[in-house]
Amino acid sequence: MALSGIQIYKMLPQTNCKECGYPTCLAFAMKLAAKQVELALCPYVSETAKAELSEAAAPPVRPITLSANGHQVQAGNEVVLFRHEKRFFSQPGLFVRVYDSERIEAIKEKVTAVAQYSADYVGIHLKMGGIALQADGGDFAAAVTAVREVCHLPLILIGDPAVLKAGLAKLDDGKLLLAHATAANWPEMAALAKEQKAALAIQAATLDEMVDLAQKVKGAGVDDIVLAPAQRNLHGTLTANTTVRRMALKKTFRDLGYPILNFAGDAADQEAEIILAAQAIAKYGSFIVLDHFSPAAVYPLLVLRENVYTDPQKPIQVLPGLYEINNPTPDSPLLVTTNFSITYFSVANEVESAGLPAWLLVCDAEGMSVLTAWAAGKFDAERIAKDIKLFNVADKVSEKKLVLPGYVAVLSGEVEEELPGWQIRVGPREAVDLPAFIKQAL
Repeated sequence: MALSGIQIYKMLPQTNCKECGYPTCLAFAMKLAAKQVELALCPYVSETAKAELSEAAAPPVRPITLSANGHQVQAGNEVVLFRHEKRFFSQPGLFVRVYDSERIEAIKEKVTAVAQYSADYVGIHLKMGGIALQADGGDFAAAVTAVREVCHLPLILIGDPAVLKAGLAKLDDGKLLLAHATAANWPEMAALAKEQKAALAIQAATLDEMVDLAQKVKGAGVDDIVLAPAQRNLHGTLTANTTVRRMALKKTFRDLGYPILNFAGDAADQEAEIILAAQAIAKYGSFIVLDHFSPAAVYPLLVLRENVYTDPQKPIQVLPGLYEINNPTPDSPLLVTTNFSITYFSVANEVESAGLPAWLLVCDAEGMSVLTAWAAGKFDAERIAKDIKLFNVADKVSEKKLVLPGYVAVLSGEVEEELPGWQIRVGPREAVDLPAFIKQAL
């Protein structure tokens, strides 16, 4: 049975030493109750309390981090099935698969493109998680060497124990994921994972077989287990992922409380692969393997991941302030908006791409969009006037003209009262119409 924060607190040393990273033992206890931290962070917990708390305090989905040369992909540590209940914590890592049967130069070219990929999305840098290398009858050790020559992202190595062992001899960095342990080879795979301190993916066709395999691998000394359902079509993946996660969270079934590895790359074509990957992002995939890579294909997947894993109670925000677009001069127009990141970047990108110089005043609206902030009383004439003064806007512009977003035209009269001597204009409702408005009306 799950213990409350107070029940856990009574078993802790109550010294408030802060060595766990939290200000008080009570704060640490609350995190333990929410299954967001591990009991091992407390250096002074008694053995008796440790025995009582270890099972209750462990996260329902074991946290695992793959790493290499400073790059990390975190998985697990989830506590809810639906993000509106709390939030999701560990964004799934997108891995691109190469095969050792491919030409070395082809492997390097594909891996280099993955490693160098970076895109900006509302101020967030989108990047790929890592590389999956699968044995396919070629020189696995040479393929591992080729990958590491051009890329230092985390790795998933897929093959039988003997092949993997040859490839591992070429590596000496970070924490890997090895795949797959099956009913036929699990003793050898478990021994290899334990020796290398690697995470181990187990593959089975049914949940009963998966549970049996997880118990055997854990009994062999491997704690960092990843579940790889053998079902790889849309229906099978959805059913397996959902059942595994529900058993872990709703039933606290520890033998299925592990991150999930999905192979979207096994789809029949690239379009189906993207659909499978999108489903895995939305439904509990932790490590998602693609066979194809192109910026046009991965960008929407990475954006989807950001949207799903954004805290629904904490919108993405930009810092309030006065922003310069295209090196504005004192007579350049002054626009105003809220600090909701999508709103800010929509306005800024439209004006910037049109090559128009402008000042953009971003008001603190607690991360809400223009209309939402206005309805909530977070974006009003008083706040706009306050930020005009706070950021010394009058010192930067020669003409006291302010362009309001079209959705809050109702504020124009109130803003004029708050800012005597300023001329208030009402702009378009949509950011896409701003360039034409600036050219024609300002």
